[in-house]
Amino acid sequence: MSSNHKHIGGRTLSRCNALQLLFQAEASGRSVADVLSGEYALSEGPLDEYGELLARGTYEHLADIDAVLSEASRNWSLSRVSATDRNLLRIALFEILYVDEVASAVAIDECVELAKAFGSSEESSRFVNGILGRIQTDIDAGVDVVEKGHAHAAAEAEERARQQAAHEQSFGEDDYPYDDGDNWSGEGE
Repeated sequence: MSSNHKHIGGRTLSRCNALQLLFQAEASGRSVADVLSGEYALSEGPLDEYGELLARGTYEHLADIDAVLSEASRNWSLSRVSATDRNLLRIALFEILYVDEVASAVAIDECVELAKAFGSSEESSRFVNGILGRIQTDIDAGVDVVEKGHAHAAAEAEERARQQAAHEQSFGEDDYPYDDGDNWSGEGE
């Protein structure tokens, strides 16, 4: 760890290690279980039980977590958020939704602090705080944020399908040889 970071220990260390595992899984296209069963690198010491719970749990609930984050980030596609910030948000949201012994305020504060240390930009901490604050406001109001996230994802998919159909109606389907799986080289025609 570089000298500009304070010592990390306890559950903060667990979160840091879970972040590294999720990052490795996403970057390699493997599951967290596959990363854990092979060789993986942690810069901050061995993985403890809580770090493993965070990594495995976040990965297990990834579809729900990403649906909630996509809805809350409104003008940002989740794929446009840096991998570090995205995985910090995922870990915090896993704790908020699925780890009863951690208060939401603690999960948010920890995420903000880790974003200050490891985030993609100077704005990372403000960005993650804003997203998680928006989600927490909904939770406090009794909103089922997972259901809301999936409804948002379904509405976006429906809109994309509508736009594609309108495009095809206006312009017709493309009639290029490579679109239908035929010999694209043009040989044999």
